[in-house]
Amino acid sequence: MALSHNKRTWVLVLSSSCLEYEPLQKLKPCLAAQTNVIDEIILQLFLVGLVVLAAAEAQALPGCPNQCGNLSIPFPFGIAKGCYLRDEFFIDCNETNQTPTPYLNGTGIPISNLSLNGELQIMQFVARDCYDQDGSLDTKLSNSPRLQLFPPYTISGTKNKFIAVGCDTYAIFKGVRGKEKYITGCMTLCESLGSISESCSGIGCCQTSIPSGLQVRTVTMSSYYNHTFIWDFNPCSYSFIVEEGQFTFSSKSFQELKSISRLPMVLNWAIGDEPCDAAQHRQDYACKGNSTCVNPHNLSGYFCECLPGYEGNPYLPDGCQDTDECQISNPCSAGACVNVLGNYSCVCPKGFKGDGMKAGTGCSKDNPSNLFKGIRLLTISLATTVALLVLLVGSSWTYWGKKKRRFIKLKEKYFQENGGLLLQQQLASRGGSVETTKIFTAEELEKATNNYHESRVLGEGGYGTVYKGILEDDKVVAIKKSKICAPAQNEQFVNEVIVLSQINHRNVVRLLGCCLETPMPLLVYEFIINGTLSEHIHNKCRESLLSWELRLKIAAETAGALAYLHSSTSMPIIHRDVKTTNVLLDENYIAKVSDFGASRLIPLDQAQITTLVQGTLGYLDPEYFHTNHLTEKSDVYSFGVVLVELLTSKVALSFARPEAERNLASFFVCSVEEGRLNQILDEDIVNEGNIETLKEVADLANRCLRVKREERPTMKHVAMELEGMRIMAKHPWGKANFGPEDTEYLLGSASMASVRGDNCSSTSTTTDATTVYDSIRIEIEMLMRHNGR
Repeated sequence: MALSHNKRTWVLVLSSSCLEYEPLQKLKPCLAAQTNVIDEIILQLFLVGLVVLAAAEAQALPGCPNQCGNLSIPFPFGIAKGCYLRDEFFIDCNETNQTPTPYLNGTGIPISNLSLNGELQIMQFVARDCYDQDGSLDTKLSNSPRLQLFPPYTISGTKNKFIAVGCDTYAIFKGVRGKEKYITGCMTLCESLGSISESCSGIGCCQTSIPSGLQVRTVTMSSYYNHTFIWDFNPCSYSFIVEEGQFTFSSKSFQELKSISRLPMVLNWAIGDEPCDAAQHRQDYACKGNSTCVNPHNLSGYFCECLPGYEGNPYLPDGCQDTDECQISNPCSAGACVNVLGNYSCVCPKGFKGDGMKAGTGCSKDNPSNLFKGIRLLTISLATTVALLVLLVGSSWTYWGKKKRRFIKLKEKYFQENGGLLLQQQLASRGGSVETTKIFTAEELEKATNNYHESRVLGEGGYGTVYKGILEDDKVVAIKKSKICAPAQNEQFVNEVIVLSQINHRNVVRLLGCCLETPMPLLVYEFIINGTLSEHIHNKCRESLLSWELRLKIAAETAGALAYLHSSTSMPIIHRDVKTTNVLLDENYIAKVSDFGASRLIPLDQAQITTLVQGTLGYLDPEYFHTNHLTEKSDVYSFGVVLVELLTSKVALSFARPEAERNLASFFVCSVEEGRLNQILDEDIVNEGNIETLKEVADLANRCLRVKREERPTMKHVAMELEGMRIMAKHPWGKANFGPEDTEYLLGSASMASVRGDNCSSTSTTTDATTVYDSIRIEIEMLMRHNGR
């Protein structure tokens, strides 16, 4: 900008006869004839100035005026119709004065400078606060100017300062950015002209920064003492926003500001209201060829600028032209300067070396011996690099090979410790592993669970975590990963896998396979999509989905699955952890018994086995808890608790309930025996059509919960009764009529307590439940310290 200004000055001092020459090469001798004091350097600068001046003249649209007074008006701005991009870029050129003056459209604000890099300079009023000798406000001299701008113009916060001048002054600056308001200001007090420093540091002058992006500005001032004590040398205070470097404070500023009405202030402008990323996808994107988009700091919108090595107007088609650095300044010290688009290069003559640039190493004569030394050094460096690279690759290959072999051996060790070889033999002897149980690799299950990512977790329990897995054939499975590592009982585990894999019952979650290459074996089950029975009963959002008919169906299917495990497999299986969270529901609400982590196989020649107590509080068989003797009737007791949950929609054990009601099984038995069944049933499932069926199921649950196991029915008998109730419920004509005696039997009577040996008074029930389950917790904690099942 300064360069083109200097060239324009030279044009003004030359005679008009020289400017009449059209060919550029004829202009040089003419200049030499006009004046002998202009040497060759000035002539070269003048030639460059003409090139820059020609470029400046091409800044407007073709055929449009580009000058208003002394100010060049480049596109997207314009002073004539059809010469500007949009209305907000119209410059009003007032030619009524002797010198035409450009004004910002519709504002009456004079423009003193304009650039294409998102800035323009305007002349703004200085605010005054003046008083007469008596201390009264001089309204003729005082003013409080206000500035209001419209997009895309904002007040620059980085190029301007807010300054107040005076010895009895405080100035307030108010600005608006969008819907936000900002207030700032400063104050200055002094008693004499001699106390004023020659800098704006708080005595006689104060200054502060302003926020960027403001569109409205108001300056107000006032005085503490109406300038009465300093009127002789400072009757007025002044404040203004001014471009940094355009005002320098001194003790003479009080007098100088009397005759200054306007000072320069910088505005920011943007060609669009979106950032570059969004604007580049719009049809009205303003940056043309060989230009780039620029996001201004802390401001909205964007502007354009020519790429490095180009100059011109980035808003015009072909406005950014290559700068021929070789022609303008010849930056090369020796040799040839080669201009390329957007850049240049210097080529040293043959036999010389260096970058050839004046600002670089230049060109120096090359020494052949140095060349040979350089080649030898390069060869040695290259050989050393290759050798190090080969050594690094070889070491890495050896390290990863050893690590891979160690990992393979570790997996083989786990496979053998977990009974993998024995399982393979058993599967082979039973006619092929593919149709029964598949042995998965650790890599298969890691890939299926996305390396056991937390987003794949389906649920967590005391024995392990269940993950959702997707196999390579897109089959969805559930993968159980145990937490506790106990000493392996290989033969027993293998037998369990074999037996469980042979279970083929529609109401039992099928075991698909296992993985034995990890410290604890991983079990792979079929995936059941609809969650657990517990979620549907106790989750209020799902509760309404399970009608009584559906609950009865689920109970019958669960009982049938347990009966199958007890009596229809090659070796009876006791589940040992029957509860509503281990009953899954598929998309058709078909029950699936799951989680056989605590299950035990019962040899056919034994009626019971002795084992460490395992199970869940609230579902544990009391006799199993006290004797450690596990039988099929232990599952019957737990299933009785499940029936009670289906009838009442209450959880099996809750310390949030009153003491007498904490243990659901005890509370239910007492309620039935005291004739209060109707008070604990879930009222959402009771209606006139199913009350008899509810009483029958309640009676069955009551029998399942007998303390003595020999008084409980078998699971096969339970399944048959529930299936019969389902049939009777579907066919009301087959229902039997119950008399008073039957009702008394179903709801319980006072004599039932003596038969069972129970005492259902409030105090005794509370004491018994609390004592039993406190002792259960203590014994379980002690037993869990030992390994094994």
